[in-house]
Amino acid sequence: MAALLELSGVEAWYGRAHILHGVGFAVGQGEVVALMGRNGAGKSTTMKTVMGLVPEPQGSIRFEGEEIAGREPFVIARLGVGYVPEDRRVFSELTVMENLEVGRQPLRTGAPHWTPERLFDLFPNLGRMRDRPGASMSGGEQQMLTIARTLMGNPRLLLLDEPSEGLAPVIVEAMAQTIRVLKGEGLSVLLSEQNLHFAGSIADRAVIIEKGLIRFDDTMAALKADEAARSQYLAV
Repeated sequence: MAALLELSGVEAWYGRAHILHGVGFAVGQGEVVALMGRNGAGKSTTMKTVMGLVPEPQGSIRFEGEEIAGREPFVIARLGVGYVPEDRRVFSELTVMENLEVGRQPLRTGAPHWTPERLFDLFPNLGRMRDRPGASMSGGEQQMLTIARTLMGNPRLLLLDEPSEGLAPVIVEAMAQTIRVLKGEGLSVLLSEQNLHFAGSIADRAVIIEKGLIRFDDTMAALKADEAARSQYLAV
């Protein structure tokens, strides 16, 4: 499988704190990869480093063969990388439709083409609240809106940071089904996740990070069969 995103020897810092230590893994075309680990392991930092939100990383981050390490976030977004942060960040004063328009980017070769109507098919709840301001939506609805707004950029790769965190089980299952649909559209997805059940229901591969080091990189089936790895790196 051709690598759409490839990290090699990635080092990252917050001030003097050295967070990522030689991180390397890949996301293939049309693949769902779960970046797993406990709180503070380095999952969100890895996402932010890919997206250009951590200054002066070292190592290589290649997207479609092009080096993007250290480039500005807007440049990376325009190349076709969509990012859904952990804290959602909807525009609270804007309506659903206005939030979607903020995310609009041109058509992109090799990427699914998203319109508001297609997104309302994917997220029926949003279709019923087109004129509702973001501030008056539930957490699950805001999460769906953030993903929908990101998809309006027609990305080839979607980064999802802790998509199931804080959501009711019924919303988590809806989120899992959404990711399956996106994979069916040919979208590649990298999600950071602690919930093994959720990740196991959607991901092709699992990459475990602990203290900024990659400790496991194999199929999700291999992780489910490896009790020692789950106990050592994922158990709370």
